[in-house]
Amino acid sequence: MSPTANPSAAATGKTLVIAEKPSVALDIVRALTPVSGKFDKHEDYYENDRYIVTSAVGHLLEIAAPEAYDVKRGKWSFAHLPVIPPHFELKPIDKTKARLNAVVKLARRKDVTTLVNACDAGREGELIFRLIEQYAGGTDKAGNPKPLGKPVQRLWLQSMTPQAIREGFEQLRSDEQMRPLADAARSRSEADWLVGINGTRAMTAFNSRDGGFFLTTVGRVQTPTLAIVVEREQQIRRFVARDYWEVHATFAAQAGTYPGRWFDPAFRKPQGDAADPERKPERLWTEAEARAIADAVRGRPAQVSEESKPTTQACGLLYDLTSLQREANGRFGFSAKTALALAQSLYEKHKALTYPRTDSRALPEDYLGTVRHTLEVLADSPLAHLAPHARTALQQGYVRPTKRVFDNTKVSDHFAIIPTPQVPQGLSEAEQKLYDLVVRRFIAVFYPPAEFLVTTRITQVPVEGATHHFKTEGKVLVKPGWMAVYGKEAAEDVEGARAGDKGQPLVPVQPGETVRTEDARIDARQTRPPARYTEATLLAAMEGAGKMVDDEELRAAMADKGLGTPATRAAIIEGLLAEKYLLREGRELVPTPKAFQLMTLLRGLGVEELSRPELTGEWEHKLSLMERGQLSREAFMREIAAMTERIVRKAKEYDRDSVPGDYATLRSPCPQCGGVVKENYRRYACTGADGQGPGCGFSLPKAPGGRVLAPEEVETLLREHRIGPLEGFRSKAGWPFSAELTVVPDASGQWKLEFDFGDEDNGDDGELVDLAGREALGPCPKCGSPVVEHGSQYVCSRAVPTPEQPTPSCDFKSATTILQQPIAREQMAKLLATGRTDWLEGFVSNRTRRPFKAALVWDAEAGKVNFAFEPREGGRASARRAGTRTGARATATRRTAPKR
Repeated sequence: MSPTANPSAAATGKTLVIAEKPSVALDIVRALTPVSGKFDKHEDYYENDRYIVTSAVGHLLEIAAPEAYDVKRGKWSFAHLPVIPPHFELKPIDKTKARLNAVVKLARRKDVTTLVNACDAGREGELIFRLIEQYAGGTDKAGNPKPLGKPVQRLWLQSMTPQAIREGFEQLRSDEQMRPLADAARSRSEADWLVGINGTRAMTAFNSRDGGFFLTTVGRVQTPTLAIVVEREQQIRRFVARDYWEVHATFAAQAGTYPGRWFDPAFRKPQGDAADPERKPERLWTEAEARAIADAVRGRPAQVSEESKPTTQACGLLYDLTSLQREANGRFGFSAKTALALAQSLYEKHKALTYPRTDSRALPEDYLGTVRHTLEVLADSPLAHLAPHARTALQQGYVRPTKRVFDNTKVSDHFAIIPTPQVPQGLSEAEQKLYDLVVRRFIAVFYPPAEFLVTTRITQVPVEGATHHFKTEGKVLVKPGWMAVYGKEAAEDVEGARAGDKGQPLVPVQPGETVRTEDARIDARQTRPPARYTEATLLAAMEGAGKMVDDEELRAAMADKGLGTPATRAAIIEGLLAEKYLLREGRELVPTPKAFQLMTLLRGLGVEELSRPELTGEWEHKLSLMERGQLSREAFMREIAAMTERIVRKAKEYDRDSVPGDYATLRSPCPQCGGVVKENYRRYACTGADGQGPGCGFSLPKAPGGRVLAPEEVETLLREHRIGPLEGFRSKAGWPFSAELTVVPDASGQWKLEFDFGDEDNGDDGELVDLAGREALGPCPKCGSPVVEHGSQYVCSRAVPTPEQPTPSCDFKSATTILQQPIAREQMAKLLATGRTDWLEGFVSNRTRRPFKAALVWDAEAGKVNFAFEPREGGRASARRAGTRTGARATATRRTAPKR
């Protein structure tokens, strides 16, 4: 169907074009106007004699279980599993319901005879359109979907220039051509639903067998991501530090001194499974050997040989969402969620960036003109730190059609994130940082590579019967190239900037010159465990998860996919944090006991595939076969149903008392008999004086109220008979609550675990709470309702079940004691009124156990109470630490000082 004018168009009806985003709808209107006539603008669409152009705003619908299968959360049990409905009903997403209704109304118009799917070119874009089309068709009396009955064609775009859009309309694809992609899109969505819903309900039912409600979520992407973090933490826990020594020398030449580090020239990298990765050519494993070398070479003459060669370093590629999130986390401490929100604001509100939810790092090949225009705008902009570099790029002719930047084969649903010709004003500090990050990369990517001269100098010191070798590496910037755009910031990033390593310029040594070993010293060090994941490194691990897959075919299927998509990875990490599988400690992500227990459970039940990226690889392989018409949708969904039934059956039929795992033996004795307390899957139980028997009968549930207790928390509880307040508990009805835990003897002398709410009328156990008469301290920063003191917390009056509102609608809570610092009522009132408290000096760090001074502030971006710290010397507050540190409310859930 051509976009050119057609005199019979009005007689044959209109074509409804549905784009994925409003900005794309507007681009389509601008491209079609010259060939099909002027469009009239309406609230949710544009219309002329031939076309109606409208858009979704991303996903407008989600899968919902048919009502008969929708078992409410507090009643999950094996009796209702597996949930494999005969068909999948669609549920409007609340916040976009108005947009959905507007699009559906247009699709049902009698004068609309054809639909064009102009959603993004990919599986998700296909799914967004197909669900809208299905919803517009409605259902029959039995609840089965009815077809809308209007022909569908597909606009497939990789470039958004007007010419590319017009050409796309001249080459519309048929519904039959798109059917395999549509099948793959629906199958992936329904398979995720089946595995996520059934896996979560089965694991929750298994963990809730002893009573209470222990929510245990699993998912195809969420659980393997968690497994990556847990595996790293296990490596850290197993790691045993080893001492080693290095020898560093200073050599005097005619032109001055230079450093060098001893190394073994005969060293070869260890091979095989038993190889020791800690062995390196510069490491010595006894102090005596290191001291002997230092003493032997000190004051000795030495000979020098060196090799210098030029090298270049190109600028990094343009950003996709994942690489932008990683960079923003590394440079500014922004979480993946925050970086996405900032990029989305710059795209939607300020129109300053292109669409951010992309996995492409290249531009379409017809974007050269667009790029030049954007650079011209930047060159004339008031951005003094960026405009000169944009001018240089244009004046020096740096902008060329290079494949590194312009490559259609590397453009998927969307192209790389770049600035638009609209230079923004009035950005927040965080928005400006992210915008500058994108603009610098956009300008720098066209600059020539930076040029260096790399020198490797070997200094040989002969001593009786041996020659000791010292290596010095220098890297001198010859031509800055793209680094000029980054200035000092890039110079600091030049590999290794410390003495004795790459980075420092070296004093010259004349050919044949003898130098003298002026000094030699030994440096005592220890091997370090692998670093914990940060959001930046976890995003990289999710993106590269296919490399962890052994099967070559599955690894190839995941090559460009990884775990999740750029648009969903931030939400996956936030979901793991929300479900208390992970905690933020500074910038590190630390798995909780609940995470370890889930991995133990999956392993014990024999459903480890839920925790492995191979599951995604297998699905991606089969979905790619489906897209090529080599596998039917029915066959794939039968396999998913069988897998779902197997997961549920394994959990339902598991009949042993405990699940095999690596469990702790506690140091604190049984409070009842003084025996040894050991951990198993479900409990911490007394095992008698010798640690081998049934013990005295004392035991604690491992997950009271659905919150898994860590061994160190139970140590404190057994030693002090009290711990808390702790958050993360859930009542039998599924409501979250917080409380202290105590162990106390009952009337018969048996020691029992009890919740202590610090207030008899607490109600956080799921019972209705009467807040009438409680003094309001101020308006909730989330919803504006009154905040009151309630037990050991300050809570929004809509955050607990009350007679007026049995189902909480807000989640604002902040502990009355945070890191051992009592938060007085007047301080909370001040925070609610002004956004911050006074400076408080009694906080005690969980990590260092040192006291520190801070204020509590309401962090609207993070949606919680956070710390702010006093300005450092130089007058600037540590906003980054305040923005990334674990929030005050979350911090209060761990190892907070017991109330007395």
